[in-house]
Amino acid sequence: MDYATFLPMLALLLAIGAATGVIAGLLGVGGGIVLVPAFFYLFGQLGFASDHLMQVCIGTSAATIVVTSVRSVLLHNKKGAVDWGILTSWAPFLVLGSLIGVMAAYYLSTTSLKAIFGFLAMVAGLYMAFGRADWRLGAQMPTQPVRGIEATVLAFFSTLMGIGGGTFGVPLMTLYGLPIHRAVATASGFGVLISVPSLIGFLFLNVPDAPPFSVGAVSLPAFAVIIPMTLLTTPYGVRLAHAMDPKPLKRAFAIFITVVGANMLRKALGW
Repeated sequence: MDYATFLPMLALLLAIGAATGVIAGLLGVGGGIVLVPAFFYLFGQLGFASDHLMQVCIGTSAATIVVTSVRSVLLHNKKGAVDWGILTSWAPFLVLGSLIGVMAAYYLSTTSLKAIFGFLAMVAGLYMAFGRADWRLGAQMPTQPVRGIEATVLAFFSTLMGIGGGTFGVPLMTLYGLPIHRAVATASGFGVLISVPSLIGFLFLNVPDAPPFSVGAVSLPAFAVIIPMTLLTTPYGVRLAHAMDPKPLKRAFAIFITVVGANMLRKALGW
């Protein structure tokens, strides 16, 4: 990789990492739903568009989630907010869904993965914008077999999108009456259980046309830049969240995610 390619890539990665950290701290959302479309744009603009580009974006996002979710669950656990009963009972199914997701990602085309990401991002954005706190699927967390089915499906689609457990896990748990702070803390554990096995799988995917310095479907330069930038800027997002009302910003971000998802779906459909 020459300097003409490396320097623009580094600059864009620094900007992406900084923005992702601020958004995560400000709105409490996982970085994957921001990173995957950002990576797709970055690699595409630098001329790395290929039949496996989405696999690289998803795999690299999974690598970053391993670090951020481990840090997050440890911090939440210090405050006693993690529901370990839910986490341990869902763990085998989350791992299973993640592994199935990696295998599916290997066989799916970039177009199919764009369509899946676009559609589910739109669903997440619309729920974030219009979902109500009093909506319920049940009075308590589900038992078997519903628990296993929901956990497996949640991890499967999270892996295909390159996101952690928060985007779907937090709404799902609150729909069963779990308090929001406990759902957020427990979902950070979902992120660990989903991202670790998916990362291992993506590292072993055969991606012959991946960007330089990639291992399997994971871009090492992107990972190396994104992690320190997100860790550096997340506290600033947290400070902003305490200094201002985050509700209108969260609504704006929901609209942004919906638009990003719609644009990804548009590209997948060839419009």
